Amino acid sequence: MPLPPTFQARLVAARTLSPSVRELTFEREDGAPVAFDAGQWVSLILPQSETNGGGELRRSYSVASAPDGSPRFDIAVTRVATGNGSRFLHDLPLGASLPGIGPQGFFTRVRTPGPALFVATGTGITPFRSMLRAAERAGDVTPTWLLFGVRREEDAIYKSELEELAARSPHVRVALTLSQPVGEWGGLRGYVQHHARGMYEELASLAEKPHVFICGLQKMVGSMRELLRGEMQLPRELVHSERYD
Repeated sequence: MPLPPTFQARLVAARTLSPSVRELTFEREDGAPVAFDAGQWVSLILPQSETNGGGELRRSYSVASAPDGSPRFDIAVTRVATGNGSRFLHDLPLGASLPGIGPQGFFTRVRTPGPALFVATGTGITPFRSMLRAAERAGDVTPTWLLFGVRREEDAIYKSELEELAARSPHVRVALTLSQPVGEWGGLRGYVQHHARGMYEELASLAEKPHVFICGLQKMVGSMRELLRGEMQLPRELVHSERYD
């Protein structure tokens, strides 16, 4: 298998998505298109500095944008108080340039194009944003449901965008669940594990053998795999996961 390509990328745009998440848009300096499958990730090489602890760091992030043949790609970075890499990227100024590697990874729907339930927490939503946007651009109307869990509503990055996509796409459903809701919240409550079984069984009644894609922190991913593979006895080939801690 060939090694993933290396490139130099310049930060051309940035915006705040939530109190702790910053979206960064990079562009390949050589102008070459960023060729990838929705769901893949890129690695950024962070230079030595006091902010990142004095040594070179490599950090990997799922691409949040859809493949469009352009030299640009988006990532979403959660600022962690003890995370040297995340603090460096949150402070990165526009125009800064970093070496990159990729894209790469197997967390895609290339080999599993059928109906799917996406389960995400936090910035685990990023590969699913890419997949949903890519599917819409391609005119794909495969039943695709998303279960997205965060602590508070303000933590739900891309919330409005995802809800708008679902509103114009009858085959897409988006469900947000909050583990620590504040004020009046009329939606789902609790962790994604509390709602995944019901959503999957409903989807399975409408579409044959849906696949499940899970992305988030290791604890959630492990709990979801135990639910799906253990309690629900889903075949291994229907359950796909990626964690980012």
